[in-house]
Amino acid sequence: MSKKPNIYKAVTLKDVAAAASVSVITVSRALRTPEIVSEKVRARVEEAVDRLGYAPNQAAQALASATTSIIGVIIPSITNLVFSDVLRGVYDAVEGTPWQVQLGNTRYNSRKEEELIRIFASQRPAGLIISGIDQSEATRAMLDSLACPIVQIMDLGPDPIDMMIGFDHREGGRAAARHLIENGYRRIGFIGARMDPRAQRRLEGYTQVLGEAELYDEKLVMTTPHPSSVTMGSRMFSDFLGLNPDADAVFCNNDDMALGALFECQRRGIRVPEQFGIMGYNDLEYSATSNPTISSIRTLRYDMGHRAVEMVIATASGNRPDPAIIDTGFALKVRQSTDRKSLIQAGGDSSL
Repeated sequence: MSKKPNIYKAVTLKDVAAAASVSVITVSRALRTPEIVSEKVRARVEEAVDRLGYAPNQAAQALASATTSIIGVIIPSITNLVFSDVLRGVYDAVEGTPWQVQLGNTRYNSRKEEELIRIFASQRPAGLIISGIDQSEATRAMLDSLACPIVQIMDLGPDPIDMMIGFDHREGGRAAARHLIENGYRRIGFIGARMDPRAQRRLEGYTQVLGEAELYDEKLVMTTPHPSSVTMGSRMFSDFLGLNPDADAVFCNNDDMALGALFECQRRGIRVPEQFGIMGYNDLEYSATSNPTISSIRTLRYDMGHRAVEMVIATASGNRPDPAIIDTGFALKVRQSTDRKSLIQAGGDSSL
């Protein structure tokens, strides 16, 4: 159930003053001219500001209820094709409307996310769209206090700030692992880069399924905090094979990594899927056009961006959507890189 009411109420100076047990004018002085306020009082005010998520209104001369036509969109990357698809949906949804988009890029940094939320909050946006469900305590406090609709996208969780549209990453990881087992693979690894919380949930799904099948081996899991790319996928897969020469399949935390693994197999003369299975995630366009094509988990990224904007606009217009939490689901796209069963049935290499 959504936490925010239909009427959105911002945190005020009066709220901060009450929380810090000082006067409103003292709060104003602590924020505007902190050098004239004692260190002890300033610390109490700062603690209350952080706890309540207060953001000063840069347009203080405007009416207290005024908002702009801006929809803020905060994503972790503008170069990742996954979020490029989200942004296409966002911009298509505002095309031809009076609404405008203002974009923020966190670069996978929680402190940067907090900074961006403060900036957006001070500008009185019509609504905010923010990636993921793993905001810091300070960020959640600010978002809870904002006088506008908020949509968390790309994930699902039990404690929405307001509205939410996404899918279950753990179940996506489970589906990928089950598919590899069903196609006869037994030494199934996982390689992942930039292990943000969504990637970690995919790994959790993989681990659960392999564990239930008594096939899990921690030596078959390789991750790095560095950004993912095709080059990174090739490099990590090469290292993975060096450590696990008996591996026969790998689940990659995204399609970039899977394409890199495929290229490395081709360089080494490893036949895919006969000798080795490769599974991706997100189902980017090239997954269906590579040779061989790459099996992947399809996610509805464009749809999430488009529908998130529709949810913000509807709520800002007084027509809050019901339900306010939408599960877009995902789809297992079986292609040549893992479909060993079809290959055998068609008379291919069955000596595996």
